[in-house]
Amino acid sequence: MSENIPELEDDTGTFESGLPGFLGTIDGWIANAEAVILAAGIILMAINTCVNVVARFVFGEGFFFSGEINRILIILVTFAGIGYAARYGRHIRMSAVYDALPTKGRKVLMIFIALFTSAVMFFLCYHSYGYIETLYSRGRILPALGFEIWWIYIWVPVGFAVTGIQYLLTAVKNFTSEDVYLSTGVIDGYADSESEV
Repeated sequence: MSENIPELEDDTGTFESGLPGFLGTIDGWIANAEAVILAAGIILMAINTCVNVVARFVFGEGFFFSGEINRILIILVTFAGIGYAARYGRHIRMSAVYDALPTKGRKVLMIFIALFTSAVMFFLCYHSYGYIETLYSRGRILPALGFEIWWIYIWVPVGFAVTGIQYLLTAVKNFTSEDVYLSTGVIDGYADSESEV
């Protein structure tokens, strides 16, 4: 007996940048790197946690380094994920005033928001680099894994820089297109997902 199951739409296609020329190529490279880093980080975190749980039940004691590995992976996923969220327009938006504006006003405000957010991300990138220099000068090491702690924070300035670049590219996209864009590939708007009862 075969059931009539509706096919699900595949929303995991490859990323295609909305930017022209070389900017689009750079945007595509960054998107692919982010996707690989996020997927690998989540999978490794799940494997590490599952193996540690099994070891705790089988041997009566978990692996001493498991917590540090998860800490490293959480930092990696968090700071690789902020650029990914910016690329797909997934950050939280407070848009009451924004939604009330006409299209031209929304476009101007979106350019301002993208440029301001980009500047903040580069500012945080600069200061996080300074933090890494401080950690490096102190020479602290991870107790279980035994390598210098500054290595695990390298993803912080990288994530801020990628996010800053993404918001800068969003501003460029809004300057060069007719529509209002939340990111280089996401047009402003809301999906009509509510149904009447």
